[in-house]
Amino acid sequence: MAAELTTHQGHCHCRAVTWEIQAPAKLRVDECDCSMCEMHGFQHIIVPKSRFTLHTGQDNITTYTFNTHVAQHYFCKTCGIESFYVPRSNPDGYSINFRCLERDNVAEFEILPFDGKNWEDNAAKLAHMSKE
Repeated sequence: MAAELTTHQGHCHCRAVTWEIQAPAKLRVDECDCSMCEMHGFQHIIVPKSRFTLHTGQDNITTYTFNTHVAQHYFCKTCGIESFYVPRSNPDGYSINFRCLERDNVAEFEILPFDGKNWEDNAAKLAHMSKE
């Protein structure tokens, strides 16, 4: 049986970009060690696009891409924080930065290491996370 979903709120540092996700109260958080994630400390919660709603800040987001340009990294133009993005491993979903999530509705969380240094060998392990 699938876990019951709850609403989690999140935002960038200055709160110009605000959003919510539908996810379980007990969260799996992946900590990737690829060059991008390791440099800015992104901790991933991957959800299907249908479970993400951007509330404010659409005009205050700038996009960064690199390498294959499939991943769309979204940064707040004001504070520079990347609170969510479209990952290359899950282009049908969003990866939410756990560090930007309000913890009010988080019952538990587990941070699991993800081998992003060997991304090509491991990315398929994440594909199921953006499925309904």
